[in-house]
Amino acid sequence: MYGSHLSIAGSMLNALAEAQALGLDTVQVFTKNQQQWHAKPLDQGVVRDWRENLSQLGWFDRTVSHASYLINLASPDDTLWKKSINLMLDEIERCEMLAIPFLVHHPGAYTTSSPEQGIARIAAAYHELFIGTRGYRTVCCLEDTAGSGSHLGRTLEELAALRAAIIDATGVPERIGYCLDSCHLHAGGYDLSTRANAEVFLRRFDAECGLVHLKVVHLNDSKGACGSRVDRHAHIGEGTIGTGTDPTHLAESGFAAFVNHPKLRCIPKILETPKETAPDGRPMDLVNLERLRAIQDSPTPGIPPAPPSHRSSSRPPSDRTGTSDAKPSAKRSSSAGKAPKGLAGKPNSTKSAKPLSKSGGSQPREKMPTSKSGRRKPPRKS
Repeated sequence: MYGSHLSIAGSMLNALAEAQALGLDTVQVFTKNQQQWHAKPLDQGVVRDWRENLSQLGWFDRTVSHASYLINLASPDDTLWKKSINLMLDEIERCEMLAIPFLVHHPGAYTTSSPEQGIARIAAAYHELFIGTRGYRTVCCLEDTAGSGSHLGRTLEELAALRAAIIDATGVPERIGYCLDSCHLHAGGYDLSTRANAEVFLRRFDAECGLVHLKVVHLNDSKGACGSRVDRHAHIGEGTIGTGTDPTHLAESGFAAFVNHPKLRCIPKILETPKETAPDGRPMDLVNLERLRAIQDSPTPGIPPAPPSHRSSSRPPSDRTGTSDAKPSAKRSSSAGKAPKGLAGKPNSTKSAKPLSKSGGSQPREKMPTSKSGRRKPPRKS
């Protein structure tokens, strides 16, 4: 199951239209401007159309959101920590309203404290988050990092310790999973340049963290060498993991282990490669997708290897919308941040594709209802 991180510029529905035009099986998006602490409430019309489009595509079990890079749940600074909790709370609520099952986020940086204290802060933050979103179904996915500075999540030991601490603090294991990024793993010291090495890594991950808890994979090549701790994404086969774009080279790279592992075949594998155009005029998302599909041993059962010729009539889970009992403990304030290179949020050349379903006319959309506390309520079950 392949997807890409696509832009929501203009409308969130544009990302679904672009994904369809690219022949993707899923998509990853930001649900808001990821460089801002504040965001307008989700529009009820957009939520309705998004969910209707997911139903037409049969994508209720596979879409992914990436949380803001501003969030640092490991911060020892109380002000930043509380702001991060509130922003993460907003991210979870938006995913719940949009029926997005997986929310990926970077664990955080402990800065002036220690790894142990950073892990404890993250667990305490999740205690607040899960109290505020009791009954929600969105799974928060801890993403591994390249390990620069004091960022947590580079090693399998840290990832396992993070999830264990969160479970101890919340008692809700079903809402915490993992996201593995191939570039981060390689730059962080896990050599994925050969299929054999990657297969060994996946066995080790299964033993220490559990493949059953792996919900999302980011497939990116790495501009940095193995162990460089440099988080620079490259096109598939054009970095130090693939070392060649032809299928013969790629079939012996770590990418082949990820796309052919039987336990990973039906989880979202997302491209976060640079949004560029190939010499032949095609979006590089198409080229990267072609390279990955070329090394897949056999088609994934239930997942079409090319643009689908029909649309599923599946409906969202009846309890996907959750409840509206979230109670933030602090107000949010403004700041700014920068996205890592290769995930700039620029649309591909297919951006002119029209959404599957769109509210008609030019009538103003109705705003999402709010509770007395000002918190947005998820749409009611139908």
